[in-house]
Amino acid sequence: GKGFAVVASEVKNLATQTAKATEEIGGQIGDIQSATQRAVTAIQSIAETIHNVDEISAAIALAVEQQGAATQEIARNVEQAAAGTQGVTTNIAGVTQAASETGQASGMVLMASGQVFEQAQALRTQVGEFVTSVRAA
Repeated sequence: GKGFAVVASEVKNLATQTAKATEEIGGQIGDIQSATQRAVTAIQSIAETIHNVDEISAAIALAVEQQGAATQEIARNVEQAAAGTQGVTTNIAGVTQAASETGQASGMVLMASGQVFEQAQALRTQVGEFVTSVRAA
């Protein structure tokens, strides 16, 4: 009788400890789930920002291309007008130089836009891999 009471008491203590541990584990799992959800939300926000940057970069690249085409058209028209007189030719040479510099600057902006686009793509890939790893965990 006495031995059974001791064993029963120990079983009761173990059951109480198990219930407390289970409750603590459940709380920790809930905390992890909440943190994971916050991370997913933050990553989605980052992905949206990257998408916006991507769209802006594409718009900038298009504008730079259009500006380059307009600059080239201006340069052609200036060259045709230069055939008129020697004085006009001198002025047009200066305009052509400015147009060339504008074209070079436009090319640099286009190259920078391309680099921003590549970086946005790389970041998008990394975010995707991170989201995948978070979901897998």
